[in-house]
Amino acid sequence: MEQITAQKRINELRELINKHNYLYYVKDNPQISDQEYDQLMKELIQLETAFPELKTEDSPSVRVGGEPLPFFEKVEHRVPMLSLGNSFGADDLRDFDRRVRQNVSTEDVRYVCELKIDGLAVSLRYEDGVFIQGATRGDGSIGEDITQNLKTIRSMPLRLTEPVSIEVRGEAFMPRRAFEKLNRIREEKGEQLFANPRNVAAGSLRQLDPKLAAERELDLFIYGIGIVEGHPIDSHSKGLDYLEQMGFKVNQERRVFSSIEDVIAFVEGWTEKRGQLPYDIDGMVIKVDSYAHQGELGFTAKSPRWATAYKFPAEEVVTILEDIEVSVGRTGAVTPTAILKPVSLAGTTVKRASLHNEDIIREKGIMIGDHVIVKKAGDIIPEVVGVLAERRTGSERPYVMPAHCPECESELVRLEDEVALRCINPSCPAHIREGLIHFVSRNAMNIDGLGEKVITQLFNHELIQNVADLYFLKREELLALERMGAKSVDNLLAAIEASKQNSMEKLVFGLGIRLVGAKAAKTLSQTFLTLDRLVEASEEELIAIDEIGPKMAHSIVAYFANSAVHETLEKLRQAGVNFEYKGPRVEELPTDSAFAGKTVVLTGTLEQLSRKEAQAAIEERGGKVSGSVSAKTDLVVAGEAAGSKLKKAQELNVKVITEEEFIALLQS
Repeated sequence: MEQITAQKRINELRELINKHNYLYYVKDNPQISDQEYDQLMKELIQLETAFPELKTEDSPSVRVGGEPLPFFEKVEHRVPMLSLGNSFGADDLRDFDRRVRQNVSTEDVRYVCELKIDGLAVSLRYEDGVFIQGATRGDGSIGEDITQNLKTIRSMPLRLTEPVSIEVRGEAFMPRRAFEKLNRIREEKGEQLFANPRNVAAGSLRQLDPKLAAERELDLFIYGIGIVEGHPIDSHSKGLDYLEQMGFKVNQERRVFSSIEDVIAFVEGWTEKRGQLPYDIDGMVIKVDSYAHQGELGFTAKSPRWATAYKFPAEEVVTILEDIEVSVGRTGAVTPTAILKPVSLAGTTVKRASLHNEDIIREKGIMIGDHVIVKKAGDIIPEVVGVLAERRTGSERPYVMPAHCPECESELVRLEDEVALRCINPSCPAHIREGLIHFVSRNAMNIDGLGEKVITQLFNHELIQNVADLYFLKREELLALERMGAKSVDNLLAAIEASKQNSMEKLVFGLGIRLVGAKAAKTLSQTFLTLDRLVEASEEELIAIDEIGPKMAHSIVAYFANSAVHETLEKLRQAGVNFEYKGPRVEELPTDSAFAGKTVVLTGTLEQLSRKEAQAAIEERGGKVSGSVSAKTDLVVAGEAAGSKLKKAQELNVKVITEEEFIALLQS
């Protein structure tokens, strides 16, 4: 085929594929089968491969994901992406309305109400109608260039219907259907399940390999204009209509009101029916419609005065508690879990909920057969928050915690100053199995492919009895197991081999020493530098370390005094597992950063960083992160919905900064 003919066919294919992308992903109105669509894409890729000079950056074929990037470039937003102030009830919305009307020149105020999509805010730039760059919100002024990842979202147009130059704002998210599908696949592989769609969407768009983002079936709603050239628009509602004309996917559940009471009624209606949507929302956004009024109202240092984000209260439902099961953790703690009559909550079906411990069951007066109130703590973890005692029929029965371990029948004990019952039998199968699951987890040795199901399978087949056995697994043993193909086995063995090079703190945390979390494991590793030196440490040496108290010191010494532990460590040494700390030593940490020598507390929900990323950033700069506020705290970083820690910081006069200020300090 000659080049001119190829160019003509490529143009036809691109037009067809873009049309069907729009019908399927934006209008939800597919007009061809998946097989027909795949055939069109296959033909386009074949032609572009044969004539590489004809491939362009706005071709639909770029959505499959390009080559991995070494890092993300920084992008300065032409118009800052400010965060919104929050409202938590009808009175807050009335106060917002009062402030607006006091500061605009006319009484004709209208509000646009939109769903607040629970995802990742992004900015998209188009020149002459072609998508050229996409970025995360970042600190509002500077974000990260995620252009290649955004191209994998099929509802996002690569070319607009008109050759306009425009910068728009949107929210990338993962639909519930795609989230449930992803977790089903991970469950089948024995991998850890994702907590919620928002985390997956944010994590997928911040992966250096675009192919991963392409696999995640993300979606995108555009909710505003940053800059548009040559198209005067005088209101937000007209701006949304214009974005639709350009081919963007704009949420249809938006309304314009002249009365704040109508706004409140609309918001409260969605509070009740948000679970019916195919995606997660965590509130509503209310904006003054007129751009002229927005200009009059202006901005505070952190947010526009013409908009507010209404936050939904945590959703609660009533269901029946059918039974209570107990499970044994890696430290022997016995935890009760409520078995519920399945109920829809915050977009997912809930069958189990945490009861924490025996004291909580007694305090709340929970009985088997009760009608109970369930909510998701932080919209993630289901928990029983109360009982509807007035609905009792007399058939309910009290729950009695078992006296013996459900796994090994050993007598359960309650240690001094603890609320949990414990199995203290070191040979308990639950101890061993849960310890193995902990050892391979992400914050510990991070062995990809060794999820809970695979560990349980290996344990039940007696291929592993302690963590060191993992490093002596044989290929033929694994191939003999159910659902273990050659490629999976090779990947698993490669991941186990790679974990041998982890820094010492990963191993220390993975060993599961009681009271030693990831933070303490790093402190111990930075101090002693080798595992052999830590093994020899006395309680006095350990207590002398800041953050290591008497109870933890005693636990560490007692752990390493166990002869079985020494046998395991020797076997790990023989396998070639690294026993040395590879990170910066205490004396090598920066002394001239804003965090050097400071104790920082993180509270509330951070939008731009995960809690783990924020902690790592502080520690890299010579600071340390504490879980509680005290007179020794130097700084508190307060995200959204900051609670008791923020209140205590204010009472103690501890300096409090916002997430935006925190990001600015990190970048400085």
